[in-house]
Amino acid sequence: MSTHRPTPPTTTLSVPICKQHNAAKEWRTTTFEYVENGISIRIPNVYAWVCPADGEASFTPETVDQLIATARELAETARHARVRRPVLTEYTVSVG
Repeated sequence: MSTHRPTPPTTTLSVPICKQHNAAKEWRTTTFEYVENGISIRIPNVYAWVCPADGEASFTPETVDQLIATARELAETARHARVRRPVLTEYTVSVG
C-alpha cells in the first residue's frame, strides 16, 4: 500500500461543508463502491472529502474519472469470468 497522501485539491478555497449535517468535511481515505448487474467492485484507500457524521464521500472530478474507468474495466473482466462459471467468485487485485 502506498504511503503517498495527496494534498486536498488546491481549487477549493475552503473546506467543503456537508449541507445535511452542517459539518466540515475531512480530506481522508474512503472506499469507492460500484455495482453493475450483480457485480460489486470496491476500491479502497481513495482520498476524498468525507462527511464525519455519515461517511458520505465527495470525490474530485479527476478521481471520479479514474474510478469509473477502473470500475468499468474490472466489471468487464468480472463478466468474462462469470461466463466461465468459476468456482472462485471473489477476487482481490492490488497495484503498486
